[in-house]
Amino acid sequence: MNESIQQSFTDIYDKLIGWLTSFINSLPNLLVAVIVMVIAYYSARIVNKWTARLASKRIDQDSISKLIGRVSAVIVVSLGLVLALGALDLSKTLNTLLAGAGISGLVIGLALQGTLSNLLSGIILSFRKKIEIGHWIETNGYSGEVVDISLNSLILKEFDNNLVIIPNKLIIENPLKNYSITEKMRIAVDCGVGYESDLDEVTKLVKEAISGVYEQHDNTEIEVYFKEFGDSSINFVTRFWVDATAAKNKLEAKSIGIMAIKKKFKANNINIPFPIRSLEFNSNLNLKNINADKRLLQN
Repeated sequence: MNESIQQSFTDIYDKLIGWLTSFINSLPNLLVAVIVMVIAYYSARIVNKWTARLASKRIDQDSISKLIGRVSAVIVVSLGLVLALGALDLSKTLNTLLAGAGISGLVIGLALQGTLSNLLSGIILSFRKKIEIGHWIETNGYSGEVVDISLNSLILKEFDNNLVIIPNKLIIENPLKNYSITEKMRIAVDCGVGYESDLDEVTKLVKEAISGVYEQHDNTEIEVYFKEFGDSSINFVTRFWVDATAAKNKLEAKSIGIMAIKKKFKANNINIPFPIRSLEFNSNLNLKNINADKRLLQN
């Protein structure tokens, strides 16, 4: 019994000594692997920075330059990992990992379907020239300036300076309005005039008011269309073109147009009616009955 216990302790001791010897023998390789990974990490950061900078000189779109830099950094880190595993003599382990990557990739792909969809959408967005950093867009119920296009999301800065993070998948799948693609925008202003107004004169005054603040170019003209007989006014819409690349420019132009029309109408005595309610009382009231009711209330 004692001999068996003693033999067990001896085996354990020999095993520990063997492990320690193996660890000491592999220390140089482990040190080399650590150095390789550290070098790969810092090299990836440098490569990311310089690759993105070189790409930006040839490519105007910043999102594509950033994507190229990130991909270059991932390649450098992957090469460092392969070299580190080779230094540790784990090439067989690496082959086993690569052999199982097919099945693992299928499982991971199913589990991360939404993430991978955003990733692919981010790559597509990065190469789209119709949406770039600095553009003012409207999508998914949000409107703002594009400040970043990453591999998984797009960041908008709204007019109130709040940031909105939208998954790239939603940007690809939903309609998008880009105000920055074109340099001109058509503005529509609705208004109404009284029934007594001369509509030919109204048309002339509206065109004079708008042309005084926004001169039309390239064969464009100010349009005035009467739409309907309203409850208290004849309603019309005027349309004109302005130089605009953001939703803010649209609001400014509409505001300036409304003020110009209001000022012009006031100077020419054109009425802009507003809904009113008239109360009509019957003048044939029986005053005797009213006085009798008052006496009853006093008693």
